[in-house]
Amino acid sequence: MIESLVEQIEARYAEVQAQMSDPEVIGDRQRYADAGRAFTQLATAAKLAEAYRLAVSDAEGAEELLEEGGEDAELRDELRDARERIERLEEEIRLAMVERDPSDDKNVIVEIRAGIGGDEAALWAGDVYRMLTHYAARKGFATETMAAADGAYTFEIRGDGAYSVFKFEGGTHRVQRVPETESQGRIHTSTATVAVLPEAEEVDVHVDPNDLQIDVYRSSGPGGQSVNTTDSAVRITHKPTGVVVSMQDEKSQLQNRERAMKVLRARLYERELAARQAEQAAARSAQVGTGERSEKIRTYNFPERRVTDHRVKVTVHNLDQVLAGELDELTGALQDDEKRKRLDAASQSA
Repeated sequence: MIESLVEQIEARYAEVQAQMSDPEVIGDRQRYADAGRAFTQLATAAKLAEAYRLAVSDAEGAEELLEEGGEDAELRDELRDARERIERLEEEIRLAMVERDPSDDKNVIVEIRAGIGGDEAALWAGDVYRMLTHYAARKGFATETMAAADGAYTFEIRGDGAYSVFKFEGGTHRVQRVPETESQGRIHTSTATVAVLPEAEEVDVHVDPNDLQIDVYRSSGPGGQSVNTTDSAVRITHKPTGVVVSMQDEKSQLQNRERAMKVLRARLYERELAARQAEQAAARSAQVGTGERSEKIRTYNFPERRVTDHRVKVTVHNLDQVLAGELDELTGALQDDEKRKRLDAASQSA
């Protein structure tokens, strides 16, 4: 089985490499972008396949020499080493070729809301917002803030593979720290909830205009004072589901409406994915993927300067760096965990 998988990787990688140098493909922006994305996705598997071929060759060479010359301790060590590499690479190749989440390449819309903890929760929501936007910048993604208020943030992250990175941030982020207003030095626990929605195009989810109730009103700032003298704020209600989206940050009613529709499509698409995922989970009694947002996913402990991700039981002691957007170690552990779950699910259903 592993041999056929390696052959498949080699053939597909050679095909994509040929496409990348094909003048017809280069002249077609969409085809060239698709080929480039496939090339990037296959690069790791191709390197593993190459290493696997080398390990097999080393093992066969050591076996031949042992058969010709009898016992040799050094050759025995080489053979043992080659077989261990083969075993390890077989597992890594299978993980690299696990079917990807179909939404992984999409842009995302992130919604952060203050949870329990009052004013401290609102401050923490702002910290989480800055952490994620810094992380996006470090990964080379573009961000655009769509709405920002005390304890509530909505922003877009654009770039190839954005959802594959940020989907793991969906859930409840818990902080344990001494608030600046705490005179007794007591540690408080506060939370912020994060929803990560794959951005939906019109082809991904159909929204019937007749299902929408669109209200316009004057936007307001802190204390209720009017920000604009025109009815620029927009509230869109999707009547079949009851989903409501409001936007008021832009001065133009048209811009607010476009942003509200973008968030609405993402929420409806996410609901559809969640329903589909639940059906699959019931069929095989094990959910693959994310969506359990009600759970506490991560704890940020300031006194001990540590961050613990409860889903994969990984703890790091670089709190300041994590809050500055250095989340790669946690994301990597979560991506590996997701691949293993998908591989296990595929094996059970095979």
